[in-house]
Amino acid sequence: MNVGAVAGLRIFVTGGAGYIGSICVEELLDAGCQVTVFDNLSEGHRAAVDARAELIVGDLLDEVVLGKALAATRPDGVIHFAASALVGESMRTPEKYFRNNVVAGVNLLDAMVRIGVKRLVFSSSCATYGLPAAIPVGESNPQAPINPYGTSKLMFEQMLRWYEQAHGIISVGLRFFNVAGASIRHGEDHRIETHLIPNVLRVALGQRDHVEIFGTDYATPDGTCLRDYVHVLDVAAAHLAALTATGSGFYNLGNGAGYSVGEVITCCRRITGHPIPTVARPRREGDPACLVADSGKFKSAFGWQPLRADLAEMVASAWAWHQRQPHGYQDVFSIGSIAPGTPHRQLATTHHHESCHQTG
Repeated sequence: MNVGAVAGLRIFVTGGAGYIGSICVEELLDAGCQVTVFDNLSEGHRAAVDARAELIVGDLLDEVVLGKALAATRPDGVIHFAASALVGESMRTPEKYFRNNVVAGVNLLDAMVRIGVKRLVFSSSCATYGLPAAIPVGESNPQAPINPYGTSKLMFEQMLRWYEQAHGIISVGLRFFNVAGASIRHGEDHRIETHLIPNVLRVALGQRDHVEIFGTDYATPDGTCLRDYVHVLDVAAAHLAALTATGSGFYNLGNGAGYSVGEVITCCRRITGHPIPTVARPRREGDPACLVADSGKFKSAFGWQPLRADLAEMVASAWAWHQRQPHGYQDVFSIGSIAPGTPHRQLATTHHHESCHQTG
């Protein structure tokens, strides 16, 4: 896309220091945007916040702090990453997901209405589809989530339609599939890691003994689950493009090609030079054999293309980052040490973005 289309915009990013959020913030800044990160620091990595961005410490559930932050910033648009996003946890504590992903989302929209902010890009998920009726997954697939995480994302999508009708907020929802890779400065460092590629790379780093493969008898070429991986820099580029939208819409975001668990592990062995032992486990309930996105609608609307579609490039970029920072960001931060609503630099919370169904 033409980065000049967003240069000079003031963008308010919730959850802007996690894996996807921090890299999107980096790309926004490189494109000439002024960026404010709003975060409660509950899962934060201070080193993940670009030094050029301002951070306002606060929780979306605190309407007063949120309102003051938006009023002080007067952004041209909001990118909303902040959410709880662990599928398994959502099954055990659904109340956390409806509070953090739905109630907090209402607070954000209400604050936008009060301040007069009319543009939102929402980090949604393919988990809104549940078990897809067809592959590749297009936007016409029925949305029937099978866990509270996916349900909470769908509920917020539904709210956006009504906030546009009532208040004129233009919103773009991006339904991610599996995000992978790293930028030079920022990578994937979740406190609870559920994603396949970083867990495989931890074996190569000597931090784990083996990788578990859940299911080796699927109807795929090598018997393991097949998933759609898209490079995190391509995801960031999609968010920048979405800021230029002239109307609301919901779009799938993926590579359009699937890679199996076995292919991912083989690629990681080749890139790292490590044997990476595996242990076969039984299938997990709810894991479909294949999940691949049809991103044609977003490509057509915004001229977006995944420029880093090769799996080896995604793995190589992730491996390079993990080699530089084998223990992640290693920052230690106490939430209670910062007063709510206080601007800071190089501090923020992470946003976990889990795939529709886990692959390792």
